[in-house]
Amino acid sequence: MTQPATAPILFDRSLLALRQRRAARAPETFLLERVAEDLVDRLAAVNRSFQSAADIWTPGQGLKPHLAGQIAQLAHVAPSDTAAETLPLQPQSLDLAVSALAFQFVNDLPGLLVQIRRALRPDGLLLAAMVGGDTLTELRQSFAAAEAECEGGVSPRVAPFADLRDIGGLLQRAGFALPVTDVDRVVVRYASAFGLMQDLRRMAATNSLVERRRTPLRRATLLRMAEIYAERFADADGRLRATFDIIWISGWAPHESQQKPLKPGSATASLEAAVKRVPHSNEGD
Repeated sequence: MTQPATAPILFDRSLLALRQRRAARAPETFLLERVAEDLVDRLAAVNRSFQSAADIWTPGQGLKPHLAGQIAQLAHVAPSDTAAETLPLQPQSLDLAVSALAFQFVNDLPGLLVQIRRALRPDGLLLAAMVGGDTLTELRQSFAAAEAECEGGVSPRVAPFADLRDIGGLLQRAGFALPVTDVDRVVVRYASAFGLMQDLRRMAATNSLVERRRTPLRRATLLRMAEIYAERFADADGRLRATFDIIWISGWAPHESQQKPLKPGSATASLEAAVKRVPHSNEGD
């Protein structure tokens, strides 16, 4: 009998949890605040009310302060610090699942999406935002160039990020109907690469990869990274760019009231006929 595939363990969840607890003492929340405000706006555009919801692994105090008054019951599921990544949710117990800046640290994202899908009632909604795409591309390139130059090899220092198209496919595989994904690009400017790294520590977003190099980073490599960053990614005023791509995902638990795609071959008019009916204009010729 073939055994089910096991997701690779990319992140040290216990280390991530430790860093999140430390970061909570003096957090940097500008990115989370932006995402939370966007999430509130996106929910307001949905023409329905939600009674029972769960906030999945959003760091810190979660989304409760932002959604207070909008949702009758909002439970905050604390971030997992184990590789199991099991959600304590009963089947069909939720109208809504939300999450902000947590899914990028999940080892088994397909499995997590399946769990959320099972926890939603028919016509329940998942709305989440995660870091992905070209996030921190400047830092990644600068570290890679500095390590290749100073140490003769590259160590994984920034986590691999999900691609927009991949996320859409995962939603479909997990059984969500009407999946939608889009990207919000946020560019933040810093006086130096060290200011960016300080913010990443205060967001608990520093390297928690299982395959990270365990030896301390050499000072010469760190300084060379900062030089390369300034050489390649500075604006005219000398400030450095840092890219954050926020991937938004949404999907619904299937329900008979939802729109269904047409079956192949069921169209009653051909594209050729539609094109022939379009009137032509010679204005401007």
